[in-house]
Amino acid sequence: MTSFDRIGVVAKRESAEAEQTAREVTEWLERRDIEAVLADRAIDCGSRPESWDLVIVLGGDGTLLSVARAMGAAIPILGVNLGRLGFLTEIGRHELYPTLVEVLAGRFETEQRSLLDVELERVDGSKEHFRLFNDAVIAKSALSRIIELTLSVEGERVATYRSDGLIIATPTGSTAYNLSAGGPIVNPTLPVVVLTPICPHTFSLRPIVVPDHNTVEVVLDTQSEEVFLTIDGQEGTKLAYRDTVRLRRAEVDVQLVKVSRRSFYDSLRYKLHWGE
Repeated sequence: MTSFDRIGVVAKRESAEAEQTAREVTEWLERRDIEAVLADRAIDCGSRPESWDLVIVLGGDGTLLSVARAMGAAIPILGVNLGRLGFLTEIGRHELYPTLVEVLAGRFETEQRSLLDVELERVDGSKEHFRLFNDAVIAKSALSRIIELTLSVEGERVATYRSDGLIIATPTGSTAYNLSAGGPIVNPTLPVVVLTPICPHTFSLRPIVVPDHNTVEVVLDTQSEEVFLTIDGQEGTKLAYRDTVRLRRAEVDVQLVKVSRRSFYDSLRYKLHWGE
């Protein structure tokens, strides 16, 4: 049976409902002799999340994304959606306490989801590092013209894209921007990366799926245009001519707590209105 001694509780920023629920959950856990740690969504280093046995995330998919990126260890994460049904959050607010009873009793499973490590190498040799759960998007600004990107996989050149940009998505992120751009929906447990061009100039440039143990490399080959790298829609930076973005599966995975009978395909039918 799983033992829970220390549980982190993370609430969506600037959400009165999430903050109130976090206080209630903390009191509920402490009445059961479980240490509960209220933490910022960015996971303050002082809270030592590596010592937690479980993380409860109160908010939505965006809050869960930021928590998953910040975690340095494969700690089970229970996502509680306080808004519309998301693809990542496991339960709604009304299911919270019955679910916690099940989880504390050890009656749950975990589903592994991949993360990607991102290295941005500037043309001057300096480097920046990011981690993503959904996607990395390399795209032009609203006023920029079409941009040119060279894609390589495991050192082999694949294509040169003249387009509005490129989406590099995990299977989890396949139902986000990738889907809107015409990319495929991928079962979130598959060990792959999805590469989807944004409005390519050449119609034959289509999305491609590659193994996630391969290194994906994208070089910006356009000068004098505003181009940005955005991570999970939450952080990012401006790119310059000949900057290189490299991505590869991270050594640590996200462990999502599963207690409901709602499957990924149930979520697709409900969220995308596929017959329900």
